Amino acid sequence: MTRFTAVAFLAAALAACAGRPTIPTAPTGRTVPTPDARAVFVESALAMIGRPYRYGGDSARGFDCSGLVYYAARRAGFELPRTTAGQIDAGVPVPRDRLRAGDLVFMRFPHEELHVGIAIDGERFVHAPSTNGRVRIDSLGERVYARAFLRARRPRFPP
Repeated sequence: MTRFTAVAFLAAALAACAGRPTIPTAPTGRTVPTPDARAVFVESALAMIGRPYRYGGDSARGFDCSGLVYYAARRAGFELPRTTAGQIDAGVPVPRDRLRAGDLVFMRFPHEELHVGIAIDGERFVHAPSTNGRVRIDSLGERVYARAFLRARRPRFPP
């Protein structure tokens, strides 16, 4: 094969590749929906179910309660304070009967200062409790959480 033939062959091969899209695109006139920050926030926390409790943890290697919230917020593209004490002032207050997915729920237990979780709906929340040591889902209706419930806040999610 001559040098000219090799260059022509290479050019033809590259032109053929350039003509075929390798990433699927949306049909003309339609946009591909992107998940909103609230959904990504909740899904990021739920994806960590079963991960171990780790005091001061804010990564998939282990979480404390505020570390799980901090981690999920960053995955969703927004910032929240790292500590429960900082998170309790983030966003706007929400009445208990108006909880939505992504709202922060705060509790005060006799043995610890503050605890935070992320609402999944009006009743359930995901959190990293030190008791039983794993990220899990619990119900705000359970006696221990109902008695300890302090307040809820709705983070300011990006548009």
